[in-house]
Amino acid sequence: MADTVLFEFLHTEIVAELWAHDPDPGPGGQKMSLSVLEGMGFRVGQALGERLPRETLAFREELDVLKFLCKDLWVAVFQKQMDSLRTNHQGTYVLQDNSFPLLLPMASGLQYLEEAPKFLAFTCGLLRGALCTLGIESVVTASVAALPICKFQVVIPKS
Repeated sequence: MADTVLFEFLHTEIVAELWAHDPDPGPGGQKMSLSVLEGMGFRVGQALGERLPRETLAFREELDVLKFLCKDLWVAVFQKQMDSLRTNHQGTYVLQDNSFPLLLPMASGLQYLEEAPKFLAFTCGLLRGALCTLGIESVVTASVAALPICKFQVVIPKS
């Protein structure tokens, strides 16, 4: 419980600090701040991708890696499993969390919906970093249609 609260506070403060210098930085500044958050998440994801799978068997397929992210990685970071994993079996996966912890504090109103992307960039990087460490290059994006439900789309280009 304490770890979750500390992580949520730390994440909120990092986001606030990146937006504190200029609350309305324009498109270029927002992209830079989102890029910084995504980069932080990527590095954390790499570290978790190196440490967590030691207890698991070697992954045979992409789907096994994504299942690992939805179960083990999500539990390690958010103390809960991802609610849903769907795939088109062509390299596109949709991971859904119906009560995403970083969006729960703002779930009380639609006015916060436009603020959601800056609270998702770190987690997109986290997923991409873990996948990279496990040998899978990917593009990860997030979308929110209703708070606190969040969908992460993972696209793995075929080589």
